[in-house]
Amino acid sequence: MKKDYQFIYNILFNHYGPQNWWPAESPFEMMIGAILVQNTNWNNVEKALNNLSEFMHPEEIDQLPIEKLAGLIRPSGFYKLKAKRIKSFLTWFKTYNYDIALVKKVDKHLLRLELLDIHGIGRETADVILLYALDTPIFVVDAYARRIFYRLGFDLPNAYDSFRKQIEKELPEDLTLYNEYHALLVQHAKDHCKANPLCDRCPILDVCERRVSRSV
Repeated sequence: MKKDYQFIYNILFNHYGPQNWWPAESPFEMMIGAILVQNTNWNNVEKALNNLSEFMHPEEIDQLPIEKLAGLIRPSGFYKLKAKRIKSFLTWFKTYNYDIALVKKVDKHLLRLELLDIHGIGRETADVILLYALDTPIFVVDAYARRIFYRLGFDLPNAYDSFRKQIEKELPEDLTLYNEYHALLVQHAKDHCKANPLCDRCPILDVCERRVSRSV
């Protein structure tokens, strides 16, 4: 049985169905959520986003004193650090007049470099923003993807971009596929491929090498 990234996607999609990510009311809220979710879980992010809801426009958050912004996003953890990161992100976004349509016109490679140049925006966060807010087909490498593919038996490069490009080389440049793939891997990691895996009813057990000897 051939085991490749498309094959794994097909099994997960058939098992879990469409995930319809990202959970946000607007592309801007999605981008703020991508920063807030760093080093925390989504339940905490939802509390922070709820606190921000009445200010959920870039101009309004940009005008908030950083101390007030930090207080509003406190449930997300590392709130002082994340407030600085949001402010840095908004400084960049302002150069596009806070206009998502203008941002989308930029070459995706240049756009990724711009995002990575923002204080506090790493590769994973940049790629999440590119995928879910800016409609760029790109594979998001996170801890769940590394865990699942390692356990399945794939040889994984250590470097983030090498891993990302290895997967993208085997997949069609399809926005919906990348959108769903990341969400499906997150769901699978939560349901079955936990730190201590629940393998009994795993939908990809038949093709999994069950490499669980190391912490991933």
